[in-house]
Amino acid sequence: MQQIPFDKRSGKIWFNNQLVEWQDTKVHVISHGMHYASLVFEGLRIYNANIFKLEEHTQRLFHSAKIMDMNIPYTLEEINSATVKLVKDQNIKNGYIRPFVWRGSEMMGVSAQNTKINVAIAIWDWPAYFDPKLKINGIKLNISKWQRPPQNSSPWDSKAAGLYMICTLSKHQAEKEGFTDSLMLDHEGNVAEATSANIFFKDKNDQLHTPIPDSFLDGITRKTVIDLAKSKNIKVNERKISPDELSNFEGCFITGTAAEITPVSCIKDNKYKVCKLILDLSESYENLVGKN
Repeated sequence: MQQIPFDKRSGKIWFNNQLVEWQDTKVHVISHGMHYASLVFEGLRIYNANIFKLEEHTQRLFHSAKIMDMNIPYTLEEINSATVKLVKDQNIKNGYIRPFVWRGSEMMGVSAQNTKINVAIAIWDWPAYFDPKLKINGIKLNISKWQRPPQNSSPWDSKAAGLYMICTLSKHQAEKEGFTDSLMLDHEGNVAEATSANIFFKDKNDQLHTPIPDSFLDGITRKTVIDLAKSKNIKVNERKISPDELSNFEGCFITGTAAEITPVSCIKDNKYKVCKLILDLSESYENLVGKN
């Protein structure tokens, strides 16, 4: 079934403290956020009408805005309250929430210190990110030619729009080559993440290995999965992982708000099993978020 374009949908969007009809929510084409990527955002999930980890996501939104030198003109509590009210009013049971903050049209140039800081929150129905069959059989990753830049070359610890340019390029290339997504390396050539998800590997001793998030976002789902694994007495090794090690692992999965826990069946020529440990973790995660 063809997806409805996002500008053709209906409902309300919270826009600068006003509820505006979805198709009436307009931003001028001469906007600093559009031209210079001065925009930060979050992605949250709604499960059975409940928002998962709202507080943590809103805190990260404010953290990202601070890194990008944007002062959000509302309190964290006001954003949380607006989000809860919007979900209730829209009667969304299982969906996605996108709060975002951007610089407006008052200035057009690299310097934008006098631009208005705008805030909007949109929500929509969204049952799953990947086809359920892919979550059963595992998704396929290639290895991107694009690498995560060093810490002094980007605001890496923020969820800023500009950081996703190479993610889009990587995912497009992966899809053209018949893969689902792409594994990105960091500036040192070590394993970093997928285009919009963190990555874990399982070894023959049922231990997990995941890259240290020192040049990419330390995902909220990543932290949740680490806590889940530790509660099951599964050892989690946060460390540098070389691409040369990919053939040594038995299992692999990615984590994220959208991806949840999604098994990986291969990274290029390296094959992985959708093993019991990964399926058990996935089931526990779905129970935790209230999906089941």
